[in-house]
Amino acid sequence: MQKKYLMTPGPTPVPAEVLLTQAAPMIHHRTPDFSAAFAQSIEGLKYVFQTTGDVLLFASSGTGVMEAAIANCFCAGDKVLVTRNGKFGDRMKGISEAYGLNVVDMQYEWTSVVDPGDVAQMLQDNPDARGVIVTQSETSSGVLNDVQAIGEIVRAYPDCVLIVDSITGIGAVECKTDEWGLDVVMTGSQKGLMLPPGLAATTVSEKAWRAYERSDLPKYYFDWMKYKKNVEKDTTPFTPAVSLVLGLNVALGMIREEGLDNVIARHARLASATRLGCEALGLKLFAPTEGRGNAVTPVWVPEGVDGKAIVKIMKNRYGVTIAGGQDAYEGRIIRVGHLGYFGEFDIITTLAALEMTLAELGYEFERGAGIIAAETVFMAGVGA
Repeated sequence: MQKKYLMTPGPTPVPAEVLLTQAAPMIHHRTPDFSAAFAQSIEGLKYVFQTTGDVLLFASSGTGVMEAAIANCFCAGDKVLVTRNGKFGDRMKGISEAYGLNVVDMQYEWTSVVDPGDVAQMLQDNPDARGVIVTQSETSSGVLNDVQAIGEIVRAYPDCVLIVDSITGIGAVECKTDEWGLDVVMTGSQKGLMLPPGLAATTVSEKAWRAYERSDLPKYYFDWMKYKKNVEKDTTPFTPAVSLVLGLNVALGMIREEGLDNVIARHARLASATRLGCEALGLKLFAPTEGRGNAVTPVWVPEGVDGKAIVKIMKNRYGVTIAGGQDAYEGRIIRVGHLGYFGEFDIITTLAALEMTLAELGYEFERGAGIIAAETVFMAGVGA
């Protein structure tokens, strides 16, 4: 028998309490029972998004609400500034172009942070821009972009909405939707919400609703207004993922019990321990010091070591599944996820498996150094 550990930045492990709730007998979605559960889920999502505004819940992946944000906020030909320093910024650019938007491409290296000063300058140069799109926590690179600073900049442009992909940010890092002036913030169920894939949620500010009123892009399933009108009646316009909604309430209850600030602090400790553990093995971190998130730790593969072999051996021999690099970084970096239902010993186990794998592949380092470094973080209770 081999015990398995899922250490990827999504899907992430699901607590037993959530799994058991999803195994309960099915209920019909047009009943008072489901309406009560759905209303509870919307209120719980407002808590994690830190908003008093509208929250809409979809049966989709995160990409679904990414597309919904574009379809509901813009008209064909609208100019949008798309910042991208990873695969999911690239995806937002692709969706924007698919809907015929005029994209002002703000491309950075995957190892760089989006500079809010650049956003301010580009808005001055393009005052007719109708949107700014930014990924808060970039899953592919581990980079954390400063959406608080960007929110302060975009707030001064009444006809420009700020769309934030926080799919791996919510629950791992601070994301104060209302306080920071973020108009649209998105997340997915298989990340910090500790659920299987299949649900995605988005916030919609008053400014975003004004953008919706002028939007002429085609939309049907992802039409925000359909969901808003149904949320007001504690239901959904289309068949929801009933079992996932029931599980979501359990997961949100766990987050409330721990306290959102404590959840974020826990993620900071896990991230810090992972980073220091990897550095103790002589490995170089991928994300820059000034912009590292708490969801995932990407690490450069050492010279002469097969990056794909690291992922394969850890999974097949030691039962620990981590993620490899994406696109141009495939085989060049590995990514250790610590987003959602993770604790200290998940990190210790992962570092042990990484040490054994690296030793097998001929990489020279001080055995046990990574584990000791992580233990030091946990014993001291320090953050990132």
